[in-house]
Amino acid sequence: MLKAFFNPRGVAVVGASTKPGKVGHDIVANLKNYGYNGGVYPINPKAKEILGLPVFKNIDQLPDEVDLAVVAVAPAMVVTSIYELAQKNIMACVVVSSGFKEVGGEGTQLEKDLAKACQETGVRIIGPNCVGIMDSFQGLNASFAAGMPNKGHIGFFSQSGAMCLAILDWSLDNAIGFSKFISLGNKVDLTETEILHLLAEDEDTRVIMGYLEAVEDGKKFMKAAAEVTRKKPVVLLKSGVTSAGAKAASSHTGALAGADAAYEAAFSQCGVLRVHTVRQLFNLAQALARQPLLAGPAMAIVTNSGGPGIIAADSVEKLGMHMAGLRPETVDELRSFLPSIASVYNPVDITGGAAAELYGRSLSITAEDPNVDGLMVILSPTATVDPREVARLICEEKTNKPIFSVLMGRHSVEESRIYCMEQGMPAYDFPEDAVQAMAGMMQYRKWLNTKPKPPDLVEGKKEVVQGIINEMRAVKRREMSETEARECFKAYGINVAQSIPAATSDEAAAAAEKLGCPVVMKIDSPAISHKSDVGGVKVGLKTPDEVARAFLEMTSRVSRLKPNAWVRGVLVQEMVQGGRETIAGVTKDPQFGHLIMFGLGGIYVEVMKDVSFKVAPITREDADQMVKSINAFPLLRGVRGEPPADMAALSDAILSLASLVTDFPEVSEADINPLLVLPRGQGAMAVDARLSLSRPNGEE
Repeated sequence: MLKAFFNPRGVAVVGASTKPGKVGHDIVANLKNYGYNGGVYPINPKAKEILGLPVFKNIDQLPDEVDLAVVAVAPAMVVTSIYELAQKNIMACVVVSSGFKEVGGEGTQLEKDLAKACQETGVRIIGPNCVGIMDSFQGLNASFAAGMPNKGHIGFFSQSGAMCLAILDWSLDNAIGFSKFISLGNKVDLTETEILHLLAEDEDTRVIMGYLEAVEDGKKFMKAAAEVTRKKPVVLLKSGVTSAGAKAASSHTGALAGADAAYEAAFSQCGVLRVHTVRQLFNLAQALARQPLLAGPAMAIVTNSGGPGIIAADSVEKLGMHMAGLRPETVDELRSFLPSIASVYNPVDITGGAAAELYGRSLSITAEDPNVDGLMVILSPTATVDPREVARLICEEKTNKPIFSVLMGRHSVEESRIYCMEQGMPAYDFPEDAVQAMAGMMQYRKWLNTKPKPPDLVEGKKEVVQGIINEMRAVKRREMSETEARECFKAYGINVAQSIPAATSDEAAAAAEKLGCPVVMKIDSPAISHKSDVGGVKVGLKTPDEVARAFLEMTSRVSRLKPNAWVRGVLVQEMVQGGRETIAGVTKDPQFGHLIMFGLGGIYVEVMKDVSFKVAPITREDADQMVKSINAFPLLRGVRGEPPADMAALSDAILSLASLVTDFPEVSEADINPLLVLPRGQGAMAVDARLSLSRPNGEE
C-alpha cells in the first residue's frame, strides 16, 4: 500500500489550478517537469487543460491507472474527496490543504472527520497541512516546493513544512542529495513510525534523516526505530526541549524530567542518533550516507596548520574517541619526504608551505596504518597550495576507512568544497563539525555491536501492591502514605530501612526503644511530598524522651504550616550509618510511558540535576548504564581511599522499580530519595519512599 506513494502508475491532482503561483498549479507543474514517467491527471470542474494536460471535471472521471492523489482543495472539501477517491480505489493520498487542527476551532473537528474517513475507507494519508512528497530516483515531485532534490541516498521526513522547504533549498546549493523527501504535516494517518518502516525498505535510501516536533505513539515509535536502526542509521533533530509543565510536578523525578528527557532516553534505547542543530543533522547524515562506517575510535589527522589540528585533536578526545598511535613504520615513512619542520606524529602537520602532492602521499600512508580507524584532512588556504588539487587527491584516495575533509575558509575553498561533495566526500567548514560527525558514526557502530535483548523484569509480590491500590481506589485517594509506598517497594525486593508508625508521642518513644537509638523521625502524611520543607524530618534522636519531645514539636509545626493536610502521625525509623545518598524515581511521560530516573540524591537533587533516564521496561545493561552515566559516578567508585559503593545493588533497585511500574501502569510518580548505597557487598536501602497513582481514567 505505502509503495503507491512513491511508485504510482498515475497521479491525480484534486484542486488543480490554471493560475501560476497557486498551489494546485505548482503541483501539476512539478509532476510534469522533473521526469516522472507516469500519467498526471489534473481535476478542476471549470478548466479544460492545464500546462498542456487534459483536465478531468471530477474524481469519478479518472482512469483506473491512478494510484496516488494529491489533494489541494479547501479544507471543508477534503473529507468528501477522500470518500470519492476510495470509490475509485485510489488508496494513497497526500493532503496539502491546510486549515485543520493547526488553526484550532472548526479545523480541529475537520481533522477528526478526516481521521474517521481514513478509518472507514482504508485510504492512507500523508498530511494534511503538508508540502508534499518527492522521489528523486522516480522523478516524482508531488509537492508545491520550488525545486527538486538532487539524487542522493538520504531519506528525509519532516513534521514542519517550512523546515522541508528550507532544507531543500539549502541542499541544492551544497550538492547534497536525497532519495525520498517527505513532508508529514499534521500526521492524521501516516506518522513517523510508518515512514521509518517505508524508508528502511527503500533500496535508494542508506540513511534516514528527520525533523520531529513530537511522536504520536512513543512505544510504537521505539519498537519501529529499534528494528530500523539495525538496518540503517536514523538521524533525528527533535525540537521542543523545554517545558513549563515540569514546574508543576510534585515529585523530584517529575520536576527533573522536563519535556526532553523521555525523548533523549528513548532515542538512546532504540539506536536513534540525535542531533540538536540543522547543521549537525546534515553533517552526520552526509557522513553516514557517503562514507564507510568507522570500525573503531582511533582517529588520524593530516593538516597543514598546527592550530586546527590541535582543535580537532581536542574535540576527538572530548567526544569519546582518541588519537591513533601511528606505527613506527608509518612515522619513518612520513619523515622520509616531509619537511624537517613537519610533525610526523598524530596530528600529522605537513606545514603551511606544503604543496598538494604532500597531502596525497601523507593521507595514503596514514590510511594504510592498521592502528587508524578514520581520517580527517584539514586544509587552511595558503598561497602555496591549490585547494582544488587537494580536493582531487582526497577524493581519489582508495581506502575502506572513512575520510572527512575540512576545508577551512570560504571564498578560496568553496569550489573545492562543492567538488568534494559532488564526488561523495563529506566536506566540512571547521574541524569540530567533522569530529561531531565522527562521534555520531562511532555511536552508531557501538549500537550495531550491541545485541537486541528483551527487558529484565523482576518478579514481585503483585498481590501486595494490588491490595494497596484497591484500598486507595476505594476511597478515591491517589497519594500513598510512606508506609504504603515502602510496602510496595519491599514487594519488589527493594530493601527499605526498618520503621514503625506512631500516632502519639508515647508510641513514638516505644518505637525508638524497640529499634534502638539513634533513630530518625519523619512526618507520615500522603499530602506532604517534601517533608524537610515543613520541618517534617528529625535525625539523630538519641533517647526515647528526645523522640517524644520531637514528636510534639514536629506535629505542632506541620499542623501550623499545613493545616489542611491529613497527618497519620510519624514514622520512627532506624538510622542507617554511612553510605552515599542517591535517588531513584519514576514519572509518566504522555508519549513514552514510565520514565525511570537515577542520580545523586538528597535535598539538593533538583539543584544539582545530576540524573539519568531510561524508558521502562529496561534491561540490566540499561540500569548499569544509568548508574555509570551520572557525573558523580567517580564518587560511587570510591575516592581518596573510600570504599566503592555497591553498584550491583543500585542496578538491582533500579530494575525492581522499573518492573513495579511495568506491572502497574497506574503508577504515575515515585521517588526513593534517598536511596542509600552502602559499600560494595552491603547493598542499598530505601530511606524515604513516595508513590502516587494516576486518575482512574488514566489522565494525569
